[in-house]
Amino acid sequence: MEKDASDPDPSRQRNGLVGVLYGEFTDTLNDRVRYSVSLTESALTVQRISSSPDRTKMVFNLTDCVGCRAHRGPDSADVGAYFTAYFYPFKRRWMSAGVTRQRVEQCFRVALLQDPLVNLQEAERWAHAIRDASALQAPRRDGMMYTEVRRPCRTMILVNPQSGRGQALQLFTGHIQGLLTEASVPYELVITERPNHARELVRKADLSQWDALVIMSGDGLLFEVINGLMDREDWQDAIQTPLGILPGGSGNALAASVHHYSQSPPAWNEELLLSCGFMLCKGLVGSLDLVSIHLASRQRLFSFLSLAWGFVADVDIESEKYRHVGAIRFLMGTLVRLASLRVYQGRLAYLPVKEAPKLPKGSIKANHPPPTPQHPSLCSSLPCRLVPNASPKPNQSSCRSCISTNSNHNTITNSSNSVVDNNRPETQSDSKTAAPVDALLPGLDQPVPESWTVVQEEDFVLVLAIYQSHLAEDLWTAPGAMADDGVIHLFYVTAGISRPALLRLFLAMEKGAHLACDCPHLVYEKVRALRLEPISPQGMITVDGEMVEYGPVQAQIHPGLARLICG
Repeated sequence: MEKDASDPDPSRQRNGLVGVLYGEFTDTLNDRVRYSVSLTESALTVQRISSSPDRTKMVFNLTDCVGCRAHRGPDSADVGAYFTAYFYPFKRRWMSAGVTRQRVEQCFRVALLQDPLVNLQEAERWAHAIRDASALQAPRRDGMMYTEVRRPCRTMILVNPQSGRGQALQLFTGHIQGLLTEASVPYELVITERPNHARELVRKADLSQWDALVIMSGDGLLFEVINGLMDREDWQDAIQTPLGILPGGSGNALAASVHHYSQSPPAWNEELLLSCGFMLCKGLVGSLDLVSIHLASRQRLFSFLSLAWGFVADVDIESEKYRHVGAIRFLMGTLVRLASLRVYQGRLAYLPVKEAPKLPKGSIKANHPPPTPQHPSLCSSLPCRLVPNASPKPNQSSCRSCISTNSNHNTITNSSNSVVDNNRPETQSDSKTAAPVDALLPGLDQPVPESWTVVQEEDFVLVLAIYQSHLAEDLWTAPGAMADDGVIHLFYVTAGISRPALLRLFLAMEKGAHLACDCPHLVYEKVRALRLEPISPQGMITVDGEMVEYGPVQAQIHPGLARLICG
């Protein structure tokens, strides 16, 4: 008969969880092998009962536990019951000095009596206690405020089967499906069928049915989901739905950033997927900054990752032809673009985080008129003045612009085999449904405020505004960035940089060391808002890796507007 010595002291109970449980159980394969098992609020300790003096204890940290379930055995004649706990501790990689999370399963047989129901009830008591204790021991970053998703977490998982090398669905079934089952996370799997399918779906969905929306794809599908949520009349509530990311694309920038924020050892590919799946099961939710982006056509987008012009945008879009090779496509695209390095003319202005910033070389304060450019501003050359001020009047009519690659479709093809819908009007400032007001931004046809800095230098190799730590799995672009720091991290590289020097910057970026290269052509600023006015007649601008219309663009950060499942 199994021994059970549960602590009866009510002072040791916390939220219905007994502070200490102790029991003796048999091995699932051999009844003669017995274990003493004790549960505290932080660990499950297992020790084999033996007369040998060497009785090594196995201690499993509940921080690494995703779930525990009670069940009957496969043999109907077996009166015993079982409880199985699932752990994902860090272990050393095979043939490597690094560490990664690896699955460990601990199963015990309960046979207190010859009554199967009593045994199952005892197994369920242990499973419930382990689940509750592990929920209280989720890994947390110092100084970060978290909430938790409701348990069990009803999750909609959107998968783009075409993302990356077309293996997203296979990766889900091979690495994530079992993990969610172990964690008792109920979910509905939705396979996206066309560009903007996810945007349309979340725009119309009854979000009261879901505790979280999870994206299994590259960053492009999350871009759709966020903008679908912000399209809704109830956007204030909709954007509070916790968002999760499972890397299934080529870049996987947000997934790499979330993993980095969890202070876990570096991980790539399937190891990164497992890390993000583990954090999804733990269910901790933090804040996520979003950036409101205005295009010249009056379209307004919401971005969670980046705004890019020049070299970075070129590589992102032009490397689409190498999508079949996975993440290495960006390296191939970088080498191709380095071979014929382009320089773009334009103007850049930004609102620094500091009230009295140190002006970069070649810059002037915005209250002094900038020098007349050789080419007119694209703002003044638009066929119509449709750029709104930051606070348009209620019920102001909106313009439905037509920016297209041909005369039959009001869309622009973007990366990740999707399209950006340029036929949607910008949300106006109705007090009940308006998206957040961009108080820092004037109209695109108006000069920037005096507090802004205007860069005189008009020849750029690249401009990159990023609000996460990583631009790709292997590009640690903004080492000091956090998901909720309320900062746009602005980088730009001026003309005159050599090809080897630019390559060295990107190689150093793999370890976040590019700012230590002391490259005179690289400028880094922390800003709240920015404006970019391309003068070169041709080029590419991307938002979260998705190509948008080419022309003047400005952006403002909204701290903590969304919620992100993280660790």
